[in-house]
Amino acid sequence: MEIDKDKIVTQEETGEQAPIDEIEARVETEMKDIEGRAKERVAQGMQDPALEREARQLQEESEREREDQRREQGQ
Repeated sequence: MEIDKDKIVTQEETGEQAPIDEIEARVETEMKDIEGRAKERVAQGMQDPALEREARQLQEESEREREDQRREQGQ
């Protein structure tokens, strides 16, 4: 059996994202969330409100990215 090269459709042509790219985005989002939680704990221990705000912002940003990724997967 031979593959008909005229019938092959690439991910680029369909606009589909490669699985490795999807995983990379999820890992980056998760790392941002972990960093935010770690900073928040340190900020609470040091009683540093500025660092605590920065930590919350990181966590909120990672949550927004996670929601965007879920919406993209649902399409």
